[in-house]
Amino acid sequence: MQFSSCLRRGRLIRRYQRFLADVQAGDHHLTLHCPNTGRMTACGEPGWEVYYSTSDNPRRKYAHTWELSRNPGGDFICVNTIRANQLAAEALEQGLIPELAGYRRHRAEVRYGEEGSRIDFLLSQGGAPDCYVEVKSVTLLAPGGQGYFPDTQSLRAQKHVRELMVQARAGHRAVLLFCVLHTGIERVAPARHLDPAYGRLLDEALAAGVECLAWRADISPEGMQLAVPLPFSP
Repeated sequence: MQFSSCLRRGRLIRRYQRFLADVQAGDHHLTLHCPNTGRMTACGEPGWEVYYSTSDNPRRKYAHTWELSRNPGGDFICVNTIRANQLAAEALEQGLIPELAGYRRHRAEVRYGEEGSRIDFLLSQGGAPDCYVEVKSVTLLAPGGQGYFPDTQSLRAQKHVRELMVQARAGHRAVLLFCVLHTGIERVAPARHLDPAYGRLLDEALAAGVECLAWRADISPEGMQLAVPLPFSP
């Protein structure tokens, strides 16, 4: 995935009101749209490099969007949460993830389940069981390259695990695809210390046949691509 417009660089001043961030870009003080509703723990601290895109849509109140951060260790972090699904879609279309290759039809945002969910991707091929793929963005880095999901208690993430469990028990493939959008992460695990209920549900889901895959993206101001499979430790 190439960024549609050349990303520009600035220095983060602060993030506030969840969706806004102030940066210093040369002699200019800019307010960026922050497309991330989460805590963004260790994803953007004052003084860090940030990279932003610019839209020419005159209807937008804020023309600039925060896309990437770069921490003092040189790691790139994608803070734009919509990018995870875009990267997953690209990887599925190009057959970059061997475990999910070979399906002829890919549909996005399909309604399913008993809790009013939409699956990120529904993969189908002839008479074979459907494959339900739920995409999660991983950006929480702990010492030693350990990545965790979620970065706080997440009732929504818990719901998705329950829904996938039902599909697995019904004979379909059900996959949690962890898109690692932090170049410093070397392996992924559930954040039991932050969301114990999620950890317990994931244990049940794995026992029911839900699969967990983790792939890290190569990230630069020019573009991103899911490129490196990482170990997932339940």
